[in-house]
Amino acid sequence: MRTLHVGLRISDPERSLAFYGALGYRVVGAVAETPLGALTMLALPDDPFVSLELVHDPRRPVAVDGISHLVIQIESMDAIVASLAEHGIGIASATVHDEGTGFTTAWITDPDGYRIELVQWPVGHSDGMTSRDFE
Repeated sequence: MRTLHVGLRISDPERSLAFYGALGYRVVGAVAETPLGALTMLALPDDPFVSLELVHDPRRPVAVDGISHLVIQIESMDAIVASLAEHGIGIASATVHDEGTGFTTAWITDPDGYRIELVQWPVGHSDGMTSRDFE
């Protein structure tokens, strides 16, 4: 069993696709009409699987108060900060949690107000969070 993806209700598909495209997401597919609204499936580079679904239904308001935040693993904080700046996306200053390992986090906010935490793991860290992170 595994989590397949998270669906986020969005207010402006063009604006959201520009934002998530700047983060590196690519469109995998779309379904124009569903009971939920228009769906756009996104995946990150080098990930064969959809991890984010953008849901647009202009008849339904966007409410971001139910989700605390999304977390995206990045390879280089410096590179993502520069890339996002080129797209006019501001980033809160990065917090280096461990100078020796390079473990760093930073925060951005998408056009609808969803908070996104960017994580640069230390060299040699697994590609996700495991029980070892809490030992």
